[in-house]
Amino acid sequence: MLPLQFGGFGLSAALTGILFSVALFLVGFVGVLLLGKVVLVPAVKRVLRSRGFDEAVLSLGSSVANAVVWVAAIAIGFTMAGYGAFLSAFAVFGGALALAVGFAAQDLLGNFVAGIFILKDKPFEVGDWIEWDGNAGRVEDIDLRVSRVRTFDNERITVPNGDLANGAVTNPVAYETLRQKFVFGIGYDDDIAQATDIIVEKARAHEEILDDPGVSVRLVELGDSAVGLQSRWWISDPDRGDFVRVRSEYVTAVKEAFDEAGIDMPYVHRQLTGSVEVLESVADDE
Repeated sequence: MLPLQFGGFGLSAALTGILFSVALFLVGFVGVLLLGKVVLVPAVKRVLRSRGFDEAVLSLGSSVANAVVWVAAIAIGFTMAGYGAFLSAFAVFGGALALAVGFAAQDLLGNFVAGIFILKDKPFEVGDWIEWDGNAGRVEDIDLRVSRVRTFDNERITVPNGDLANGAVTNPVAYETLRQKFVFGIGYDDDIAQATDIIVEKARAHEEILDDPGVSVRLVELGDSAVGLQSRWWISDPDRGDFVRVRSEYVTAVKEAFDEAGIDMPYVHRQLTGSVEVLESVADDE
C-alpha cells in the first residue's frame, strides 16, 4: 500500500506542477497580450496618424504591432512557466528561418519597403499622370508591393515599387501650373518679328493659356533650311488630356496664321543625283 501512496502523491505533485506552470503561462501570456492590445497597438496608430501616414501604412503598422504583441506574450508566458531553455532554442531556430526567408525574398521585401516610402513621401498619388523609364500613364492604385498604372493606350502596367522608388519619376501634375514648349520653323527670308508677334498673339487668344506667366518666344536654332522660334507657354491645373489638346489647338492656330501672312514653314528637300553605268560583256565562244 505504501508504494501506491507514494506513487499517488508523486502523480498528484506532478499534476499540480503542470497546472501551476500552465497557470503561470496563462497569466504572463494574457497579461502581456491585453497590455499590448490596449496600450501598444493604439499608441502605434496614434503616432503614425499624427505624422500623416497613409491608411495603408497605418494598417501595416497595426499588423506589425499586433505580431510583436503576440510574440512577446508567448515569450513572457513560456519564461514565467519556466521553459526559458525551450524558448531560447525556438528563438535560434526562428532567427535562422527568418534569415533564410530574407535572402530568398529580398526583392519582395525591397519592393515592400519601397511601397512604404512611396506612401509616406508621396512623390505621386492615385490619379496622377507620371512618366518613368520611357513609360507614361495614370496611377490607378498604390499597393505595398506594386503600383498599377494605366497607359494612355488603355493598357495596365504593374510596376514593382522598387523601380519607382529607386529611379527617376516625372510627375507633370505635381504643381498647379505646367509649362509647354514648341519650336516653329520659318524660312530665312521671313520676318522674325512678324512671326514672333503671331506666335504671341495666338497664345494670348487661347483661353486656357495663362497670361501670367506670359508666353515667351526665343530664337533657338539656325537650321539647314529653317530658323527655329521656340514658344513657351503655361497652362493651369495640368492634365494629360489638356496638355495634348491645348498644344494641338495652339500650334494649329499659329500654322493657319502663318499661311495667311505668307510665312513659310519650310522642310528639308533632298534630291538624288548621279548616273548609272551599264556594263555589257559577251562571253567568248569556245
